[in-house]
Amino acid sequence: MKKILISQPKPSSEKSPYYDIAKEYGVELVFRPFVRVEGISSREFRQQKISILDYTAVVFTSRHAIDNYFLLAKELRITIPEDMKYFCVTETIALYIQKYTQYRKRKIFFGSTGKIDDLIPTMVKHKNEKYLVPMSDVHSDTIQKLLDAKNLKHTECVMYRTVSNDLTEEEVKNFDYSMVIFVSPTGVKSLATSMPDFKDRNIHVGAFGPATAAAVKEEGYNLDFMAPSKEYPSMTSALQAFLKKNK
Repeated sequence: MKKILISQPKPSSEKSPYYDIAKEYGVELVFRPFVRVEGISSREFRQQKISILDYTAVVFTSRHAIDNYFLLAKELRITIPEDMKYFCVTETIALYIQKYTQYRKRKIFFGSTGKIDDLIPTMVKHKNEKYLVPMSDVHSDTIQKLLDAKNLKHTECVMYRTVSNDLTEEEVKNFDYSMVIFVSPTGVKSLATSMPDFKDRNIHVGAFGPATAAAVKEEGYNLDFMAPSKEYPSMTSALQAFLKKNK
């Protein structure tokens, strides 16, 4: 195991566990997303017949949601009220709001696990708010069902889309990885398009999340490990265990 391709952006922090793994096991980690996010146009947003100012709170599940919420507001020439409340699935995402507006503890709330379930109790304490939930064009109805179950007033809307970021001809030609770690089903489809012979190359495969794991199996690839799981709560812990076992 010499070179591993991880289909996500390079970690912004030098303290990422990935770098510790690379040093400990002497492997080269290459971060190369197989998908990219594109914001929808203001015209496309208007077709959803949703007015941003009709809502008193916003639920953010990712930085992409934050970026495209504020960029759309700017494009639509909307001034976000100072008393708008923001509910984020993690503190990291909450802090990212500072890129667009002043961070005030009285209007920004966040969970600790990264799961929307953990954020629901806080939202219930603010049950009189009208929640807007910016989402990707590809999403499940999980959030809708959770908010409906608590009788929270909410509307989901599409603000960005995920598109394939296929490998170039040169990247395919020089593809010399011992392992590929997929982080989304779209990424699996992207690689399958770029490299039809991938399953014949005897390359190890890791997957993040059950949907990605299912996409890996649908393409006929051998899945070596998946995270999160009861045994391995993160992708880095699963990767480390695999490398240790196969050292």
